[in-house]
Amino acid sequence: MIEQDTIKLLRECDAGVKMGVKSIDETLDYVQNNDLKQNLSDCKAKHEELQDEIQTSLAKYHDDGKEPSMMAKGMSWMKTNVKLTADESDQTVADLITDGCNMGVKTLNKYLNQYEAADENSKDIAKRLINIEQDLAMNIRSFL
Repeated sequence: MIEQDTIKLLRECDAGVKMGVKSIDETLDYVQNNDLKQNLSDCKAKHEELQDEIQTSLAKYHDDGKEPSMMAKGMSWMKTNVKLTADESDQTVADLITDGCNMGVKTLNKYLNQYEAADENSKDIAKRLINIEQDLAMNIRSFL
């Protein structure tokens, strides 16, 4: 049970961190304010660092991880492109990223509760990813 929950939690963290990186990549070219751009770039780097750690942990279980669902990726892409086509402002980027962070925090907390038998290392990874998302949402509030 511990190993199964650990793998499942790590897979969800893997999908979440990939979704975060993709969302930041989709919006970075639209950012005009240097502080917002720096916040997003720093957060992307933290996601990528954590992604490496997740991959290392998954490799111990001979698991390749998980891609975000096609539905989630498609909905995110559509929402991002529709909103940014209508309004290419820093406010729109901050709004989109904040929504994504909030969704990530909600989803990861759900999986933390669902996979309660996961080992402490994978729980720590999930909690750190949650903190990264919460910090970004807070750091970009001034751009909303």
